[in-house]
Amino acid sequence: MQTTLKLYSLDYSHAKTYWVAALFVAGNIVFPQLCHLVHLGGPTWLPIYFFTLIGAYKYGWKAGLLTAVVSPLVNSLLFAMPAWSALPAIMLKSVLLALFAGWTASRFQRASLVLLLAVVLAYQVAGTLGEWLLSGSLYAATQDFRIGIPGMLVQILGGWLLLNGFGRVKDLLR
Repeated sequence: MQTTLKLYSLDYSHAKTYWVAALFVAGNIVFPQLCHLVHLGGPTWLPIYFFTLIGAYKYGWKAGLLTAVVSPLVNSLLFAMPAWSALPAIMLKSVLLALFAGWTASRFQRASLVLLLAVVLAYQVAGTLGEWLLSGSLYAATQDFRIGIPGMLVQILGGWLLLNGFGRVKDLLR
């Protein structure tokens, strides 16, 4: 039995949009700091995207877009991660993620593993092409696919668990 997920589409005229985005930005600050405690934690776990995915999927593309833009900027200003040179590609992927996640949630009104896989692949493929255009290096642009598969899996599985609730783990087996 598939149940629909309670999703929201917050607008920029509502204070709740900014509160929600601020919470997800905070998550996108703390989670990367934890991941960066291990060697190659950022490129492997792709933590800067996790709460952007959750925020955009649950609260709409506008809250997701705020999270997508503010998170990398704040992290870069506070911790120099991402480095300024990597910021355009990360911002591009973050914005694409917010738009793809917000659209998918609005269109399908549920969060399945297949839908989250499609969102993650869509933003990664489009973002890789954009990064290739920005950097001129296909090798650099494909880093997430060479190193970041564990992070993509965390986005898909962790996103599914957070969006659907940990009590529905049995649905994972369907």
